[in-house]
Amino acid sequence: MRNEKTEKNGKRKDSKGRLLRQNESERKDGRYMYRYTNEQGKRKVVYSTTLKELRRKEEDILKDRMDGILSEKGMTMDDIFFTYIDRKHTLKSATICNYRYLYEHYVRPELGRRQITGFCYSDICNFYNELAELGLSANTISNIHTLLHPIFDTAVKDRMIRANPTDGAMAEIRQSIDRREPVRALTQWEQEKLMDFLRDSKTYGYLVPLFTVLLGTGCRIGEIIGLRWDDLDFEHGIIRIDHNCVYQLHGDGRAGFHITSPKTASGRREIPMISAVREAFYLERRRQIERGIVNNTVIYDDEGKPYSGFIFTNRSGGIYNPGTLNRTIRRIIKACNDRERIEAVWERREAVFLSDFSVHQLRHTFCTRFCENESNVKVIQEIMGHADVQTTLNIYADVTREKKQEVIGNLEGKLGI
Repeated sequence: MRNEKTEKNGKRKDSKGRLLRQNESERKDGRYMYRYTNEQGKRKVVYSTTLKELRRKEEDILKDRMDGILSEKGMTMDDIFFTYIDRKHTLKSATICNYRYLYEHYVRPELGRRQITGFCYSDICNFYNELAELGLSANTISNIHTLLHPIFDTAVKDRMIRANPTDGAMAEIRQSIDRREPVRALTQWEQEKLMDFLRDSKTYGYLVPLFTVLLGTGCRIGEIIGLRWDDLDFEHGIIRIDHNCVYQLHGDGRAGFHITSPKTASGRREIPMISAVREAFYLERRRQIERGIVNNTVIYDDEGKPYSGFIFTNRSGGIYNPGTLNRTIRRIIKACNDRERIEAVWERREAVFLSDFSVHQLRHTFCTRFCENESNVKVIQEIMGHADVQTTLNIYADVTREKKQEVIGNLEGKLGI
């Protein structure tokens, strides 16, 4: 039974005396209802708690019809995602695996079953904020946005929705979700403290060559663990970088190593070999020979080409897993700080501890030392393999700002003012 009233002239009104249009009605529970027939000839109904909101929905339905939007396909986010990912043959397998991982772990549980036509801009912003509250970094959320935006673009091109609800969403909330501290380089003291500890350590001494090369080249961890003896030119003192080794999920759900080419042309580069790095390679070779370590690891790229002869070998004879390496770094920091605590007591001084850091920060540390000693930004960009010079400029600006503050600070009491 409805709350509406019908006048003698046949016009109907709601319980507040407002005229109702054709196919509009008011239910007994106070909700408003609009009936219509879609493009496929099926009867449809939309509901709203207010007449104003109901008529806004009616206008949207009319606009969809005028614009040819096929809003009744009933496609879900899952449907659109798997259609999208299955036809992206130009994407690298590593990128596809990363997209699948992000979708399965973060998007699908929350949004997968929702109708693609039911999303609005606020839904996406709220979703991104929820991810931030779960502790995801701005970089991870940005990667999810990079995935969602083309999915909704596909829906727009297929005339399922009029506009992409992700447009502008990431830009609006970036400041609120970017809870990461800027990537911190190790100080000169921390860098020396770390390397001194490794050289003295019976447990972690085998990592000296690896850490020396990381700190002496600024390479990404995937570039270093994938580095082969064939990539070194000792005669000319050059390291050739033309591939990465990544640990990723494969299509069958299992994880493993895979060789990929650099994402950008700038990733392919040659890095001069400083003497400390050259010696680190020799040291790694001697270590393997003395301990009878043979690295027989074979890893394949997208085209099935095998890669072998990898330089750096863990204690099991395989290549390093970045995740395992980061866990090792945490143990190194603890062991180093435990030793520092004891030494500080014996030497009757205040202890100075290493701060937490990840393997990626060693790359940032090299870049910082480089910027402190080199003013040619173009050279820095090429050695680092930065695709965007702005990345280099940002680091350079931070370093020079600190240097200027240090220099000015040294003038305290020396200007005669």
